[in-house]
Amino acid sequence: MSTLQSTPDSSPRSSCPLHALTRPSLSAGGISALLYGLIAYFAFFVTFGYALLFVGNWLVPKTIDSGRPIDLLPSLLINTAVLCIFVAQHTIMARPAFKRIWTRIIPASIERSTYVLCASISLALVFYFWCPLPTIIWNFTNPIAFWALTILSLAGWALVFTASWMVSHFDLFGLRQTWLRFREREYHPVGFRLVGLYKLVRHPLMLGFLIAFWATPTMTLGHLFFALMTTGYILFGTWIEERDLIAEHGESYRSYRRTVPGLIPFGPRAH
Repeated sequence: MSTLQSTPDSSPRSSCPLHALTRPSLSAGGISALLYGLIAYFAFFVTFGYALLFVGNWLVPKTIDSGRPIDLLPSLLINTAVLCIFVAQHTIMARPAFKRIWTRIIPASIERSTYVLCASISLALVFYFWCPLPTIIWNFTNPIAFWALTILSLAGWALVFTASWMVSHFDLFGLRQTWLRFREREYHPVGFRLVGLYKLVRHPLMLGFLIAFWATPTMTLGHLFFALMTTGYILFGTWIEERDLIAEHGESYRSYRRTVPGLIPFGPRAH
């Protein structure tokens, strides 16, 4: 084995290493990854904001109860189809086995951003193709009840956003991974941390969605169908997610499940 050795130089410059005299250049891959991450995060931000307005029947041209109704059966089939696309994307792309295969095709640094981008697209499909079912289930016209339910729904959305920051908002939505790639630094997962609302329930983010979807002064048949379907998915999704977390963290997560309830504060714990 041979090594290259430098020849001593008596000039003043020889006392400074070469890397101190040159400024490292940014890699094209790092720049591309960061731009991709920013685009995916922007897509999430737009669709998340639209979802709030869509479910609340506020401001946007297409909401959960707007549009021309069609027959009941075609409406249910179309709504089920678009929700199933959303559920399938979330369920499949979030699994560790899929990630291992997927990151053989795409760089690991953009895996999460790709998930976020696909989730935003699938959610946009729900907005676009959703068929309203305007039959009224309940309608609170009393101002106190109306504003109480409206504020409760907004509190649910605020809980979703707040819970995402308590672990790592930018990791959850892929920006941390692409930023580290841009800086040419190694990525390390955030890992399991018991902080904030996660001391009260194991899934505060999902609890926020449930509150946001069910707390409404006017519940139509279409809104009820949406709330029931998404509730079913949340229950199924958290069950699948916890299996992955147990596989990853072992006894520490099992102990957490025995101590902290899943979705309802002060509710039953897992055994």
